[in-house]
Amino acid sequence: MELQSTLVAKAYAANRPATAPNPGDDAGAAFGRAASDFITTLKQGEETAMAAMTGGADPHALVQALAQTELAVETAVTVRDKVVEAYQEILRMPV
Repeated sequence: MELQSTLVAKAYAANRPATAPNPGDDAGAAFGRAASDFITTLKQGEETAMAAMTGGADPHALVQALAQTELAVETAVTVRDKVVEAYQEILRMPV
């Protein structure tokens, strides 16, 4: 079965926009939003912990806030580890 080159070229041209990068997606802005969400989660956990110490929050809210904070910190540590691993891999590349 032989394919005509014009059909292949047309199929490629039709599918090319689907794989093109989207210039509207700014990685820096996405990273900034993630960092802001991380800080917000930590602040909410801290506020809930202080409220629980003074009797202003129930134990269930405290446990939930601590679980969310723990998950946020574990996620940040995992991302940091992946970035360090990628950096070390780049350093090992021959020049």
